[in-house]
Amino acid sequence: MKKVFWENPYAWQLNTVVVAVQDNSIVLEGTIAYSFAGGQESDRAWINGLSILDSRREGVIIFYTLDLGHGLLPGAEVVMTIDWPRRYRLMRLHFAAELILELVTQKYALEKVGAHIAETKARIDFLWTQNIKTLFDDLLADYETIIRADRLIETGFSNIETQRRFWKIDGFAEVPCGGTHVRSTAEVGFVSLKREHPGKSIERIEIRLLDPAAGLIA
Repeated sequence: MKKVFWENPYAWQLNTVVVAVQDNSIVLEGTIAYSFAGGQESDRAWINGLSILDSRREGVIIFYTLDLGHGLLPGAEVVMTIDWPRRYRLMRLHFAAELILELVTQKYALEKVGAHIAETKARIDFLWTQNIKTLFDDLLADYETIIRADRLIETGFSNIETQRRFWKIDGFAEVPCGGTHVRSTAEVGFVSLKREHPGKSIERIEIRLLDPAAGLIA
């Protein structure tokens, strides 16, 4: 399965072919629809206008679930589309969270115990007994320096066979990650941070884009 969402995360439409059908589960030759992994939510997507209800990963294959009676057969040529504005917000929030996480890891060596990237906000949970809000001023200063520098975000395979991926900013970090990414830090944009305290010894940083539609390219 060719994962076009890695090769070109800006693609919102793809002509592809059905290679397997198991009841209401479909496997495609190529796909632009990201399936939940690493905390990043799945794309909202359609195959020939039919809504994808769910998806699951089995090894390196993604199975997409449609309503029964979809009528698709192996060999059928289809058009896949995604909700591009939603994807773009996910891409930007995803990398905003990656930058905040890397800064916290490098400067304070806190342990991440959870993360989730949704359309309107991202969150990262850390194991810590102090108020994480005390770090926000320094974190935002460092974060905004990287954003203003408009650094190139490189991505690629660390292991092609297992499809393990990474992102890299030269001189800053190289991090294992299989999500979708924008091209540069300036495209990510500025964010606001909010502290939550979801449990004992757990500190949460919530991240929101200050300009959620900035730079939208459909």
